[in-house]
Amino acid sequence: MSGTVRWGVLATGGIAASFTADVRAMPDAEVVAVASRTDASAKAFADRFGIGRAYGSWAELVADDTVDIVYVATPHSAHREAAGLALEAGKHVLCEKAFTLDARQAAELVALARERGLFLMEAMWMYCNPVIRRMTELVRDGAIGEIRTVQADFGFAGDFGPGHRLRDPALGGGALLDLGVYPVSFAQLLLGEPDRVQADALLSPEGVDLNTGMLLGWDSGATALLSCSIVGHHPTAATVIGTAGRIDFPHSFFYPERFVLHRAGAEPEEITTGPGPRGLTGLQYEAAEVMRAVRAGERESPLVPLDGSLAVMRTLDAVRERVGVRYAVDGRG
Repeated sequence: MSGTVRWGVLATGGIAASFTADVRAMPDAEVVAVASRTDASAKAFADRFGIGRAYGSWAELVADDTVDIVYVATPHSAHREAAGLALEAGKHVLCEKAFTLDARQAAELVALARERGLFLMEAMWMYCNPVIRRMTELVRDGAIGEIRTVQADFGFAGDFGPGHRLRDPALGGGALLDLGVYPVSFAQLLLGEPDRVQADALLSPEGVDLNTGMLLGWDSGATALLSCSIVGHHPTAATVIGTAGRIDFPHSFFYPERFVLHRAGAEPEEITTGPGPRGLTGLQYEAAEVMRAVRAGERESPLVPLDGSLAVMRTLDAVRERVGVRYAVDGRG
C-alpha cells in the first residue's frame, strides 16, 4: 500500500469523532466513508467531517472497495460482530478497546485475521503514545531496576442512570471494560500476563461493576494494585516502582505528556517527548502505527501485539469472574 491510506469509520459516537478529526489532520490519510446503523446518523457525521460517503449499514461500508482500513468505534458489545464483518470482507481492522466482551470473542477475531492474512489491532492508543514508549524503553534498559509494584487507577463519577449503556449488561456495561482496561493494559505492558488475579467490586442493581479494585501477582514477586470506577473521581495516575527508582505519571497516564523519573541517589527528572501536534487528541499515534504496519506488509503491530490483547482480555475475564459480573456471552462454547 502506497500513497494516501483510505479509512472507513464504523460508528458515529464520540471516539469516532475524535479519531476522524485526528486522521483528517494527517497528510497521508483520509476518511473516505462512514457507517452507522441509520442513514441519518451516518449522513450527519459525514456532513460534519466532509466525508464523501455515508452508509446506513455496516455491510455497505465493508463492501466499499475504496476503503483500505476499517476503524471499529462501536461499543465493545458490538466489536466481535463489526470487526468480524470487516475481516470477512477482506478489510484490515483497527478495533476499539476493550477488544471484545471476553477472551473467547477476541480469540475468534485474531484467528479470523490470521486465517485471512489481514492486519488487526486493538486500538490501545496508550501503547502508541511516544511518552509511554519512552517509559518502556527506560524500564527495559534498567533505569529503575527490577519492577516490584505497579499502581494505576482510572475513574470518574457521572450521572449514569439505569438506562445508560454503562449500566447495561447487554452492552458490556460497568467500569472494568470501559476504564479498567487501561490500568490492566498498563500493568501488562510492563509485566506481561499475571499469574494470579484477585478482585473485589461494588455492583449495580443491574449486575455491572461500579467500583472495582484489582490485585495482580506475578511469580517474579511483582504486584499491581489497580482500580477503576464510574462512581468516584480518580486522579488517573500511575506509578512504576522498581528496585532502583520509580516512574510517576501524576495524571492522565493513558495519554500522558510527561512523567517523572526518580533514580536512586539522583534528582527527579521530568521527561517529555516535546509538544504534540496542536489540536489533536493523541489518537493519531495509533492511526500512524496501523498505517506503518500495513504499508510494511505486517499483519499485527509490535507495539500492540495480538497476543498481548488476548492476555489482557483473559485478565478482564478473570476479574469479572472474581467479582460476579456476567454477560450474555459468558458460558457459550
